[in-house]
Amino acid sequence: MAVLHITQDNMDETIKNGVSLIDVWADWCMPCKLIAPIIDELAEKYEEENVKICKLNLDEAEDLATELGIMAIPTVLCCKDGEVVDNLVGVQPIEAYETWIENHS
Repeated sequence: MAVLHITQDNMDETIKNGVSLIDVWADWCMPCKLIAPIIDELAEKYEEENVKICKLNLDEAEDLATELGIMAIPTVLCCKDGEVVDNLVGVQPIEAYETWIENHS
């Protein structure tokens, strides 16, 4: 499964079941560019499992980002069965995301 792109219209349906990570990012954000390969690697690693790796472009979905309480980017929202239950702010090593996924899958 490739990285899924989240919008206001598809977020609820996309993350409603299982574990999801949503990378909130922007083109102009250098730290966001640093974690982009990590997000891609996670999507590849968890392709066969019921884990969705998603991206939400801040500039294309400002209202949704505000609704989600995004205060800084990059922020990776950690979701379980449609609810945001945690977040990881800033550049994190891949192990931080893997640990969260493994603890909640």
